[in-house]
Amino acid sequence: MFLDHPSITATDSQSEPERIERLNRVYGYALALADGAEGAGSAALTDRLNQLHDHKGTLIVFWNKAPGEPERAIFARARASKAGAGTTCVEHES
Repeated sequence: MFLDHPSITATDSQSEPERIERLNRVYGYALALADGAEGAGSAALTDRLNQLHDHKGTLIVFWNKAPGEPERAIFARARASKAGAGTTCVEHES
């Protein structure tokens, strides 16, 4: 069981609670994609993440260590999916 999941926050989450719900879906989708990819899977992903934040429709992913292209692609795909916002507005901060 993972206990160190990233915090999930959103601008205006009090008035727009669907933002948090959407981020939870994106996070779950990203974990599933990581498990299906070659490499260490979702355990390695969760160890490297600090926070997911939705700021005015842009997903900002905060990392303990700068992500590589595979990690960036996972979040771009998850955000672009029907589970996400259907957009590719993703930024990464480390």
